[in-house]
Amino acid sequence: MGERKGLILIGAPGSGKGTQAKRLQEQLGWAHISTGDLLRAAVAAGSELGVRAKGFMDEGGLVPDALVIDLLLEALAAPAAAKGFILDGFPRTMPQAEALDAAVSIDKVIDLQVPFSLIEERITGRRMSPSGHVYHVKYSPPKVEGICDVTGEALYQRSDDTPDKVRERLAKFEAETRPVIARYQSKGIVVAVDGVGDPDEVYARIAAVL
Repeated sequence: MGERKGLILIGAPGSGKGTQAKRLQEQLGWAHISTGDLLRAAVAAGSELGVRAKGFMDEGGLVPDALVIDLLLEALAAPAAAKGFILDGFPRTMPQAEALDAAVSIDKVIDLQVPFSLIEERITGRRMSPSGHVYHVKYSPPKVEGICDVTGEALYQRSDDTPDKVRERLAKFEAETRPVIARYQSKGIVVAVDGVGDPDEVYARIAAVL
């Protein structure tokens, strides 16, 4: 396990972590591990962890650490993560960071920085299909308003993508995740990257510091 590379993409909700993690996965051949995806898959499967997590997710709250860590460690043990992994959306709290550091080695943390005013615009305009395809009413609209280009399904807005919920999530980020960034800064492995601009521009900035 010592040779496996570990990268964390950290940033406020809506900072573009998922988009950039997918591109890094394609470029590096590492596993892209999104706790959001893991949780949604568990909810869809109706597993015990999924049922417990669903109540928190529906309210826009953070799922308890113990649930997230169980799912994450399972994903890290999979063969796809043997070469390296990119963590997207984890750790969000100090207990999560401590549990992660006890289990695996992290080589670098990318801190994606985006002004909160822009984040609110990004998130409140986001629309999703039941199959997981993501659109934005301003930046990446579907060809037919309200309809997924790929599946033809009706698009919806997640219950936690409303302005009030977004502001609550940003406040939680400041209170709970900002100390996590400071923890990794003390280890000298954090690189701040400007997350404003189109995805190509942001990816070029990340690639330049890897």
